Amino acid sequence: MSQHYSVKEIFMTVQGEGGQAGRPAVFLRFAGCNLWSGREEDRAKAVCQFCDTDFVGMDGPGGGRFIIPEDLAQRVAEYWPGGGKPLVVCTGGEPLLQLDDRLIAALHAEGFEIAVETNGTIEAPQGIDWITVSPKSTAPLKQLTGQELKLVYPQSDAQPQDFEHLDFERFTLQPMDGPHQMANAQAAFQYCITHPKWSLSLQTHKWIGAP
Repeated sequence: MSQHYSVKEIFMTVQGEGGQAGRPAVFLRFAGCNLWSGREEDRAKAVCQFCDTDFVGMDGPGGGRFIIPEDLAQRVAEYWPGGGKPLVVCTGGEPLLQLDDRLIAALHAEGFEIAVETNGTIEAPQGIDWITVSPKSTAPLKQLTGQELKLVYPQSDAQPQDFEHLDFERFTLQPMDGPHQMANAQAAFQYCITHPKWSLSLQTHKWIGAP
């Protein structure tokens, strides 16, 4: 159980990738990760070396330290403009270091469906509505079920066939960002059309400059 919640930022956007791409959502980004410190000087030694997200500190819009889960849930609710079916995407860093039963209950009480984007090394609490697991390198998986397994591709030590036996509703490949992004996208495309268990996930929010 979290003694407090360290939040990097909260913002309203559109989910840009994966099985819920295009859906408006409040993103709740927690600070901290168990596979990389977030400092560039540590990247080469990290388990996950290709992260493209700033999750260090609590200095982003809406960020800060929250002691009471209901206070954080109310802050998240302030970002939803009304209408539709409210969705909060809990991300990081690694959100399951902090997302607990109390916060899940508080977010549900505010009317939100809860999605989480996790590296899968921590078992998820009950009550999350949409679990996306994104395996990273050799990090051992403990969350073996969910709505979506989203593999950043290619990873030499994490091949798609290594995960096909797991209990997920969707299997998606997401091209690794960086200087070889287009080549990675072509490789992911080719893999999907020859292995149609897998769907292609593109980071559409980056095309339009959305957060």
